[in-house]
Amino acid sequence: MRTPKQPRRKPRKRSKLSPVGASPGTLVADPNAKPPVLTLTLIAPDKQDTIFNASIDQVRRDCEGWPLIWLDCAGLADVALIAEIGRIFGLHPLALEDTVNTGQRPKVDFFDDHTFVVVSMIDDIATHRYEQISVFFGSSFVVTFQEREGDPFDPVRRRIETSASNRLRTKQADYLAYALMDAIVDSYFPVMEETGDRIDRLEDEMLGRPEKHQTGLMHDLRRGMIVAKRALGPLHDTVAALLRAEPQFVAPETKVYLNDTLDHVTRLLDTVEMYRDVLTGLIDMHLSLSQARTSEVINLLTVVSAIFIPLTFLAGIWGMNFDPQASPWNMPELKAYLGYPAALGIMLIVAVILVLYFRWRKWI
Repeated sequence: MRTPKQPRRKPRKRSKLSPVGASPGTLVADPNAKPPVLTLTLIAPDKQDTIFNASIDQVRRDCEGWPLIWLDCAGLADVALIAEIGRIFGLHPLALEDTVNTGQRPKVDFFDDHTFVVVSMIDDIATHRYEQISVFFGSSFVVTFQEREGDPFDPVRRRIETSASNRLRTKQADYLAYALMDAIVDSYFPVMEETGDRIDRLEDEMLGRPEKHQTGLMHDLRRGMIVAKRALGPLHDTVAALLRAEPQFVAPETKVYLNDTLDHVTRLLDTVEMYRDVLTGLIDMHLSLSQARTSEVINLLTVVSAIFIPLTFLAGIWGMNFDPQASPWNMPELKAYLGYPAALGIMLIVAVILVLYFRWRKWI
């Protein structure tokens, strides 16, 4: 007998790539990492410039002439390039190691002259695909590292490119870092709204007619909520730690905006908890409805069987090979002219009496 083929699980992602016992700060690239693409954004109150596919020489040349620099590195395959970026901006080697070893828990680390923040960006909650974003910021620079291209930073870029003066051009690097983290947090809301719509559709379908495949969908969504909570819980602690940071790391006026981001994360956590509870209730209700449906089928089959048992008994009696000529007790009605319709009539009367009795007892 062939066993059903089980779905293959995705291999678990390694959170540490450096060899055991290696020196702290050793950078080892993930074999599946994407090649890096650098985007350099130069910011001043009265002007700005964006250089796509920038080279490391351009970064080294322009990092001194502008009051604020944002370097975005999408792709972590080139550890030599990442190490060189760390030397240019004075980034701590341990933080760079956490940048390359993706899958880190969201956190914040404070160093002498810069801050390191790890956040989780959601790509697709159905496939549990998340991406680590590493954010470094100092007095005049922000450096972001992404696993691959594609991010929710376009609104921030448009605000920088506008000709009107705005906070992103006039404030320090900590405000730009806040704007990037706030964009990441806000990117969760459309995904959560879509998840809520899927849960509502599943509930309506299930109440109409419970199907077997709905259980798998609800379990996948519930697992997605668990993974989302695993990302949002530490993110809440990270934003709270930034609110408690010393003024040299995060300015007091920036903390006012960070407090709004903290409120957004709290709302997301509440939504995740609510969806998880709803899905748990739907799974239980689906099981109850399935059991009730099975009970109805069993009851119907039992009633049908109870009706046909006496009819089968009567048919079996009349179907025996009696000889009415040998004895008057040998089923003389077998020779009766209306014996066949009489037998069917008796069976019908028995069936009707049983149905009426079952309805009187409210079994059907």
